[in-house]
Parts: sequence; structure tokens; C-alpha cells
Amino acid sequence: MTSDNTKSALPFWPFLLVDLVFLGLAGWVFQTAHRPLLPWEAWFLILCVTGGAISFLTPFLRRNADSQAEAQARTLADAVSQIQKLEQLAGQISMATGQWQGVHEHATATANTAKELADSMAAEARSFTKFLQKADQTEKAHLRLEVEKSRRAEGEWLQVVTRMLDHVFAVAQAASHSDQPGLAQQMAQFQDACRDAARRVGLVPIESQPGEVFDAKIHQLDNDAVAPENAVIADTLATGYLYQGQLIRRSLVTLPQ
Repeated sequence: MTSDNTKSALPFWPFLLVDLVFLGLAGWVFQTAHRPLLPWEAWFLILCVTGGAISFLTPFLRRNADSQAEAQARTLADAVSQIQKLEQLAGQISMATGQWQGVHEHATATANTAKELADSMAAEARSFTKFLQKADQTEKAHLRLEVEKSRRAEGEWLQVVTRMLDHVFAVAQAASHSDQPGLAQQMAQFQDACRDAARRVGLVPIESQPGEVFDAKIHQLDNDAVAPENAVIADTLATGYLYQGQLIRRSLVTLPQ
């Protein structure tokens, strides 16, 4: 806008007026000069023609210089804008990497804690078994009660872990359907890390793939609907789980409409 205003503010008529003055002087000298021309007349004639040419070309040269300066300024502004965008992108990537590293460290710590807890539970179970062999009926009944509490706690722990994995699966699915492939990749990696931590304590997720044949043993439909024969799976709504080789929940899937 400033460059355009500068161009329009540079009028042609003063240069044309000066050009006409020089050309008029040149014509007057040419008409009134001696034949042949005297040296000073020839030099004055050349000076007038040169001045007229310079006066005529000056506005065009000025406009050309302004155009080049404007183009250079625009190119420089575009380059600065691209550099700023790259710096912002680099900052976002650095932030996402830091967050992912923090999540990975927390997931590793959780896996180690879960393994220690599982080892402790196994050691306690063996200790209970040896003690039961030496205890009387009253003590055996008391220990059975303790074992039932331990199993109940284990069941509650499994419910908590499966719910956490279900939430992670839902977030990963939402990210995969978004228009942000970077976010989808990060959430997929986070889900894999959580599932790997669960596998270390014997909890294995069952996720069916689209196009897989429906199997009533490991698959189920919403509202316990009956699937037709040789039906194929369209999508997975919730993953199923195996705990120490035993099926504790079937996968909730949908069929093609």
C-alpha cells in the first residue's frame, strides 16, 4: 500500500515539462546556430538532448527501482513469516516429544510397580499355601477368607485396569479419526505402551480387525444381538481381554450396515 501510494505520488508532468524545455532549447539552438556548428553550439545541443533524455527516463527508472524494492521487501517478509512458522512448529514438536517422554517414564514406572506387586502377591500366595497345610480347620477358614479378599482385590484391580485401557482405546480411536496424524501416532504409541504394561501382569487386550470373521466365542454385538453366519467385523467399539490365558470379556464389535 505504501509503495503504491509512492508510485502514484510521483507525477510525470514535471519531467515531461523539463524534457520539453531541453528539447525546445535544442531545437532553438539547432535553428539559430551557424552552419557548420560552432564547438560550443554542438556541445550545448548535445547537453540539451542528453538532459531531455535523462528527464524523460528518470520517472520510469524511479518506478522500476521502487518496484524492485517492493518485491524484495515482500520476499523478505514472506521468508520471515516462513521462519516464524518453522520456529513455532519446532516448538510444538519439542513440547510433544517432552510430553511423550514423560508419559513413557510414568508408564515404565507403573509397569515396574505392577510387576513388583504381582511378585509380592505370588509370594504371599505360596506362603498362605504352606501355612494352610499346617493350620487347623479354624485357621484354614480364616485363611480362605483372606484368599477371597485377595481375589476380590485382584478382581477390582482388573476392573480398574480394564477401564483405564478402555479410556485409552477411546482416546486413541478419536485421535485416529481426527485430521492430526501426529496426534494419532502419539496416542497409538501411548496405547501400545499401556497395553505392554498390562501384558506384564497377564492382562492381554483382544482387538478385532475390520474384515475379520465374527466369532461368538471372542466377539459380541451390542444388546447381545445374534450375528448372521460368516459375518465379518466392520469396527471395534471396545476391546476384549484375556487374563492369564482366560477370557474375561469379549470384544464389542459392529457389523457392516
